[in-house]
Amino acid sequence: MADISTIRHSLAHILAMAVLKLWPDAKLAFGPATEDGFYYDFDLQEKISEKELLKIAEKMEEIIKEGHSFVQDFLSPSEAKKVFKNQPYKLEQIEKIIAEGEKQISVYKTADFIDLCKGPHVKSTKECGAFKLVQVAGAYWLGSEKNPMLQRIYGVAFATKEELEAHLKLLAEAKLRDHRKLGAALGLFLFSDLVGPGLPLYTPLGTRLRNQIVKFSRELRESIGYQEVTTPQINKIDLFRVSGHLEKYAENMFGVSSHYSQKQYFLKPMNCPQHIQIYASNQRSYKDLPIRFADFSFIYRDEKMGELLGLSRLRAFSQDDGHCFCRPDQLETEFSRLFSVIDKAMQAYDFAYRLRLSLRDPKKQKEYLGDEALWQQAESLMRKLLKERGVNFTEAPGEAAFYGPKVDLIVKDSLQREWQLSTIQLDFNMPKRFGIYYIDENAKKQTPIMIHSAIVGSPERLMAMLLEHYAGALPFWLAPLQMVLLPVSEKFLSSAQKINSRLQKEGFFTELWQEDSLSRRIRQAEILKVPVMLVLGEKEKKANLLNLRLREQKEQFSISLQELIREAKEALCKREKSLSF
Repeated sequence: MADISTIRHSLAHILAMAVLKLWPDAKLAFGPATEDGFYYDFDLQEKISEKELLKIAEKMEEIIKEGHSFVQDFLSPSEAKKVFKNQPYKLEQIEKIIAEGEKQISVYKTADFIDLCKGPHVKSTKECGAFKLVQVAGAYWLGSEKNPMLQRIYGVAFATKEELEAHLKLLAEAKLRDHRKLGAALGLFLFSDLVGPGLPLYTPLGTRLRNQIVKFSRELRESIGYQEVTTPQINKIDLFRVSGHLEKYAENMFGVSSHYSQKQYFLKPMNCPQHIQIYASNQRSYKDLPIRFADFSFIYRDEKMGELLGLSRLRAFSQDDGHCFCRPDQLETEFSRLFSVIDKAMQAYDFAYRLRLSLRDPKKQKEYLGDEALWQQAESLMRKLLKERGVNFTEAPGEAAFYGPKVDLIVKDSLQREWQLSTIQLDFNMPKRFGIYYIDENAKKQTPIMIHSAIVGSPERLMAMLLEHYAGALPFWLAPLQMVLLPVSEKFLSSAQKINSRLQKEGFFTELWQEDSLSRRIRQAEILKVPVMLVLGEKEKKANLLNLRLREQKEQFSISLQELIREAKEALCKREKSLSF
């Protein structure tokens, strides 16, 4: 059987064939394979609804059963233009291929269908595995809002029906766990049309959760010698001209204008240039290094509208960002320190992970800063450090930052989906561009190595991941509302108020609920996934105890306030998912 990515790519072509049979005037854009399936973009007069996906899928099944061959051919540019004369998006792509100097244009023919494509494909449509069309969404041509809006049809595909069914179950579960729905249901965050897309507003509960994530990262940074700094969110254009952001990253940056200056400013997309300014503010000796800065301030990136997705992809967010300036002989130790705290974070958040060495794409050197020698030095050093640690890793050309290679930590959540979180990046370029240095033992100037790092990346993005990973039932230590006090009646309100006050003074997030019936309050606590419910009635008041109900258990416990505080503090200290009894 063919490789699954080849099958998925072939299904994208079959999808285009089916759409053309149903809508002969359809204009075709692109149709690649994806991580779990395929999609194809169409320009259609008629808007395709979710209901019509079934009709398209049936037509695809007909084509598959007919057993058509996929045959590669090569056309001259003039021939290709004739073949695709009624397909404007294909003609645009042909012009791009011609501009790149190609003399022959690769196409694939399947029955009476022909498409621009380099392949590969399966030999016959009968070789395509199990698939399902799952969604229709809008997508701009070439990803630009200046271009026409197209209709993108998504499908998932696997080699067997069993694999497909298992994946569809995961998709259904993922839909239930969508952090946007959970965030609204749990009252954590919201978006406002008046504020703008990709700019979240956090409620008191959402702010508590975000602060808990930042607090943990701050503790981890401090444990390995990082000192926190605060930097402005707007900066002169000159800073980004020197850093290289203006050259390589300008389309992702927000411009800012002043009423009192002609100078152009930008909202910062990253903290590294500012941290370099702090380093450069004093002369540094080799004895001063390593110098480590941490920063949790907001950054801003002008993401495309179609790519914004809840807290997963924002225009305003923060990072648990760090930059270390060190000597070459300190590099291995600094890497080990960062790996140690990243591992602690992953254990606390309950994530399995793998490592990816992200390298420069040698075919697109213009997209990166620095000369060949610096890049080879940095990439070889990163590879060496990983091998010396004895860890397994994969290499990914084209995934490097524009200023240097990096090690990315890819986590797997409870739905077996992968996310890129932590990162450690090696940068020889930016220190050189800014001309920063330290004085070595021979009184000579040396350029420090700069290590960029993020322990969990964006706290906001991690919040989205955690909501979906735990289906909203956040661990006790992270929960923005850890306990609710539920007096049986007004008779026990005074005692409940004293207990609630004591728990809050001990540092717990608690609330006292007295409105509505006890059963409805218990149900509301379950809906909001509160880890601990504390019921106080006649029996509990006489015995000077509390009736404790844990979110994960049906069994109830009687517990003294002192014992509860002791157990809850231990759970917080150890960052445990729940109280243990």
